[in-house]
Amino acid sequence: MKTNIIKLFVLIALLISSLSAFSQDRAMVSGKILSTEKEIVDFATVYLKGTNYGGTTNQEGIYHIKAPAGSYTLVVSAIGYKTVEKQVKLIAGERVKQNLTITPETQQLDEVTIVSTGVTRLKRSAFNAVAVDTKELQNTTKNLSEALQKLPGMKLRESGGVGSDMQLMLDGFSGKHVKVFIDGIPQEGAGKAFDLNNIPVNFAERIEVYKGVVPVGFGTDALGGVINIVTNKKPRNWFVDASYSYGSFNTHKSYVNFGQTFKSGLMYEINAFQNYSDNDYYIDNKVQEFDHSDNSMKPLAETLYRVKRFNDTFHNEAVMGKVGIVGKSWADRLLLGFTYSHLYKEIQTGVYQDIVFGEKHRHGYSLVPSLEYSKRDLLTKGLDITLSANYNHNLTTNVDTARYLYNWFGDRIPQATAGEQNHQYSEQKNTNWNATFTANYRLGNAHTFTLNHVFSSFERTSRSLIPTNSTLEKYQVPSETRKNISGLSYRLMPSEKWNFTAFGKYYHSYSRGPVSIGDNNVGNDTIVSQNVSSWGYGAAGTYYFLEGLQLKLSYEKALRMPTNGELFGDGDLEAGSSSLKPERSNNVNVNLSYTNNFGKHGVYVEGSLIYRNTDDYIKRNLTSVSGTSYGTYVNHGRVVTKGFNVSLRYSYARLFNVGGTLNSLNARDKEKKRSAETGQSSLTYGQRIPNQPYMYGNFDVNFYWHNLFAKGNTLTVGWDSFYQHEFPLYWESFGDPSTKHRVPEQFSHNLSLSYSMKKGRYNLSLECRNITDADLYDNFSLQKAGRAFYGKVRVYFGR
Repeated sequence: MKTNIIKLFVLIALLISSLSAFSQDRAMVSGKILSTEKEIVDFATVYLKGTNYGGTTNQEGIYHIKAPAGSYTLVVSAIGYKTVEKQVKLIAGERVKQNLTITPETQQLDEVTIVSTGVTRLKRSAFNAVAVDTKELQNTTKNLSEALQKLPGMKLRESGGVGSDMQLMLDGFSGKHVKVFIDGIPQEGAGKAFDLNNIPVNFAERIEVYKGVVPVGFGTDALGGVINIVTNKKPRNWFVDASYSYGSFNTHKSYVNFGQTFKSGLMYEINAFQNYSDNDYYIDNKVQEFDHSDNSMKPLAETLYRVKRFNDTFHNEAVMGKVGIVGKSWADRLLLGFTYSHLYKEIQTGVYQDIVFGEKHRHGYSLVPSLEYSKRDLLTKGLDITLSANYNHNLTTNVDTARYLYNWFGDRIPQATAGEQNHQYSEQKNTNWNATFTANYRLGNAHTFTLNHVFSSFERTSRSLIPTNSTLEKYQVPSETRKNISGLSYRLMPSEKWNFTAFGKYYHSYSRGPVSIGDNNVGNDTIVSQNVSSWGYGAAGTYYFLEGLQLKLSYEKALRMPTNGELFGDGDLEAGSSSLKPERSNNVNVNLSYTNNFGKHGVYVEGSLIYRNTDDYIKRNLTSVSGTSYGTYVNHGRVVTKGFNVSLRYSYARLFNVGGTLNSLNARDKEKKRSAETGQSSLTYGQRIPNQPYMYGNFDVNFYWHNLFAKGNTLTVGWDSFYQHEFPLYWESFGDPSTKHRVPEQFSHNLSLSYSMKKGRYNLSLECRNITDADLYDNFSLQKAGRAFYGKVRVYFGR
């Protein structure tokens, strides 16, 4: 027994001795991984080449690897970055510190230079392009369209409160002239729930804006430019980002984004958001009073009353899910997605504010499955492929069945017939297919070829849900469009100092359908179809005179085909014109910018000159049919736009930044003859295009107090202001100048206060919009909300 115990102790001693010798032979290498922009690179893969020793970086970008002593090749790789290798020598019993900096891969849409001012240049791009970093805005209640306003040339136009119709104006072009993409995927037909003023700013990592001349990689027929919403594609181990805000007019907004990427490459992600508001703010308006003794209307008085909106509730909900594989030898990203969105909107007024509805509304939903695939160096080094496709099924119902006539007091009298605008209970079924293919081929370091093709189709069928002879109407003849746009470009980049791009595009579209004016808005018997084919081309170049001083020059002969809304209306307040011709334009942009950092000081200065010569300009007008007002679209001959915008921003360390923009755009009618057949001179020749802001600007300043009350906590105080010069509602030279309708000069101010704790894990913010309670108007003098208060809570967990 004693002998066995002695043997056991001897064995334990030998084992301890072996483990001690083994541990003395072990070593460690650790360090931090940063990008060339000094950003932490989390979840990067770090390993010793040819061994099983390795790991990943944490949320601070730090890694640790234990291995036997010896000489190794340390490898660092991360999606979106170039792989880096470094020789290291591990010494037994010691820890070797090895920090590494990795460089972003050249992206399809070019490198983005992030600066502390929050506004950036797409550095290598020869196109006039800027971006806004949303990081400093993610604790605010701003949506994506509001975030864009700090960029030069941008102007947000809304017809009311939360969920109202919205247009983004860019260098003199607005609405349909500017196309929207999410991660390079076109959003045509995505539905009102996905308008930029309904998507929270947290949805995006940054927003890129290409002004005027558009790269082939987007494959679009935009004339004014492109807005590309860029989401966070970095693989994250697991994360949850959630927020909720509440404010004036019973406004509730919430957002949640969570997901996970496993070491195997499997990933999933869910995005969900909702908006709700009563939009019951006060406006100033004339009121048509009622005589209840005989249910008649009294004469319209000239007195302005302070009245409260009462039929303007809006809410939308959206859920987007993605699941797939990332970081494989055969696919950088292969994702299947599915989106569901729902919308309910009460309609308080028509295209003019003197019109008021008390029960009119619409509701609808969208279902969108999607596919996304991308691979760098597919089959051969230098060949990058991106493929995306989605299908959108949207059903919208317009309801106008009330048998009452309302006024702005909310008072009502009965009517003999149903319908406040016209008797309407109609259903529209919209279906969209979108597919995009892009191939980039890099030949050496200086040459890049890009081939892009975009296909999109749209079909709308409508029917009235009001039974006729107890029978429900069948769907009417469909309205349909098909577009094919192909592009090929070549970029020469012999050095970092300059590069040049030349490109060509081919456009083809087919459209067919009725014009949507009539009872229940199901169209009339006139069916119009047209085929359009055209070529476009352009060139862009950039040159660095000095470090940070960059000149950009671009030209494009472009074509913009009418949108589905312009061709076929919306089945309600917008009437279509199926005979619209495409717009054709010669666009020139000249841009000079300077970006640099001097120690703690950061400076960003930019100036741009804009020239657009557009034939068959598509202009939105108002018209009345049987006493009902609609928005309509017409081709308006030739319009020339000249203008400039300037932007200046300054930052000091991480403590303070200030900046602003000023924009002046002069769009004028240059069509001398009203009719080519009669030779009649145009009465509007040389006049400014009406109902379009032409001088506007913004200013913002932000202060930061870091480690306030506790390490890792930050207090941010921000102030932003927006200015808009008065502009005419109608042609300037018509009528008596003293009685001419104009949208007045406006100047609004917003204040925000946010406190971030635990390095952004917990966040609280308070905001006051329109502090001075200024009267704000837009789009044919529709009045927007006065002073409003909001609060927001946001949490972020994960790596």
